[in-house]
Amino acid sequence: MCTMQAGTQMTKLKGKKNGLVRFFYLDEHKSCIRWRPSKKHDKAKSEPSPLGIYRTECTSELFRRYADACFDPNCCFSIYHGEHVKCLDLVSTNAEEARTWITGLKYLMAGISDEDSLARRQRTRDQYPLFMNYLWLIKYFYLYLIMISYSNQKEVMDLHDLACFLENEQKVQQTCPAGDIFNPEHNQVNQDMTQPLCNYFIATSHNTYLTGDQLLSQSRVEMYACVLQAGCRCVEGEVDCWDGPDGEPIIHHGYTLTSKILFKDVIETINKYAFTKSQYPVILSIENHCTVPQQKKIAEYLREVLQDKLDLSSVNVHECKKLPSPEILKGKILVKGKKLPANLDPDAEEGDVSDEDTGDEDENENEDENLHFYVYNSAFRKRKTMRLSRALSDLVKYTKSVRVHDIETQDTQCLSVFCLAGLTNKLVCLNQRQLLRVYPSNYRVDSSNFNPQPYWNAGCHMVAMNYQTEGRMLELNRAKFSSNGSCGYILKPKCMSAFNPMLEDPLPGHRKTQLVLKIISGQQLPKPRDSIIDPYVEVEITGLPVDCSKQQTRVVNDNGFNPMWEETLVFNIQMPQIALVRFHVWDHDPIGREFIGQRTVAFTSIMPGYRHVYLEGMEESSIFVHVAINHITAKVSYLK
Repeated sequence: MCTMQAGTQMTKLKGKKNGLVRFFYLDEHKSCIRWRPSKKHDKAKSEPSPLGIYRTECTSELFRRYADACFDPNCCFSIYHGEHVKCLDLVSTNAEEARTWITGLKYLMAGISDEDSLARRQRTRDQYPLFMNYLWLIKYFYLYLIMISYSNQKEVMDLHDLACFLENEQKVQQTCPAGDIFNPEHNQVNQDMTQPLCNYFIATSHNTYLTGDQLLSQSRVEMYACVLQAGCRCVEGEVDCWDGPDGEPIIHHGYTLTSKILFKDVIETINKYAFTKSQYPVILSIENHCTVPQQKKIAEYLREVLQDKLDLSSVNVHECKKLPSPEILKGKILVKGKKLPANLDPDAEEGDVSDEDTGDEDENENEDENLHFYVYNSAFRKRKTMRLSRALSDLVKYTKSVRVHDIETQDTQCLSVFCLAGLTNKLVCLNQRQLLRVYPSNYRVDSSNFNPQPYWNAGCHMVAMNYQTEGRMLELNRAKFSSNGSCGYILKPKCMSAFNPMLEDPLPGHRKTQLVLKIISGQQLPKPRDSIIDPYVEVEITGLPVDCSKQQTRVVNDNGFNPMWEETLVFNIQMPQIALVRFHVWDHDPIGREFIGQRTVAFTSIMPGYRHVYLEGMEESSIFVHVAINHITAKVSYLK
């Protein structure tokens, strides 16, 4: 950190022929990187993005433009920063300086402000790993009484006493890291992955290549690496393919001022990162606007780059009874797109397909909560056709796009992907045998995200999110898929096969669940603008409409270091299998409130007992709670 604050002279790459030599340094608050000289003065700074992407390879667009400069790869790194994920490409004078900056940035993103704090933390945890997990218990008098009761009135607990406490109070046979509320077993795949694809929710991105809004932002191949490493399994929104110069297909958001990237570069990036986070199948969506010659080029690149990942000859659908499972499709990439009609001459190298046969996005749409949905009506719409290459059509095996009006006639062995936003019984039944995708409307030009929960409630498999836009909706999505090792697939509850999510009693005869949360205290809550805060906690349940509710604690004045609430919140939940629990910490103010931090956890991943709720992105900030989960039909007791 001292080296970073002292500053380093590095070359900043821009769109010009020569790079700019500037002096870079970490500011005194260790919150951003500044450089000089600059015409922007105080605005010349970089605040690392929540995505936290640091690359040490010369693979960004700017590095490729400077290919003749022959930079040492060990001296190059990129920092992605800001709300719209801008890129700062830097070249240091030697590899040691580059390593220093990369390591320092990683420390800062992990909440470590200096080398001494890292050494102290590691030394303490190495010496007292078990003691650290439960040291905070003795701070509270009623927990001291619990300790006395388990230790036969002794001032210390032996291993047997501790084991009894963990089993009876914490409901676990082993400790969780730092007493976290999240079940550590859910950091790995823990669900049945052998069922048909239509039995899973699938993590899906929208306009994956964009770094910001839908009109003016940059398109970057690195965004595919980012979302795939975040566990996304359906890169959607789509791969917008257009004719490019020199016979090379390009990708960009059509009819806008977004920048263009080569299709080949995108496929090479997908090939490299598709299975680094998860081995389960990736769905690659192709929105095809190309002429037949460049369609053939697309098919050629897909076959040459992806190779065996496209080979589905070993997949036997009949063995799966319905559709292939994620387990069978491990390591495979499914191409979603248009397909030539079955009655076309098999020797024909190309043919016509109409928009009736596809589910592609276009400008004619209905608006319902800023989502697309399509119901084709030939009386009001002129039929559109386009030429489709046989080579590209043949790569579409299971994920053929169809419109809603064709659904009843589709072969159930062909995965059909639509765009729809109705929440009806018919939709719930439809989702039992077909794949359905929901994505943001074109009206969301700022790349904002809609609420995915209503569409998960109806069983929609692929609810597409703008991964470049942080906020509440993306936090819900992240929490949803965290409960199965962030592998990109979540098994639907069996009870979703026949129910109406809009009813007050959607599952008659099923046992209801009660969540009892005692919000005890907070630890080291951050100070916005270095001011003393008046914190309170708001807990929200997100799930079926009948389950959605919010409750909050009282305000504790002038204490963000160790506020004490000692309040109990009780929630009755009809369908906990799809519910998410959000913990918000707010700073109270007479004229409003200010956001401090949050943590969202799937209900099924919550651990009972005394737990810390660590705020997302803040390693040392937490809420201390007691969790009890009861069936309403059983006797209920909770802390007063």
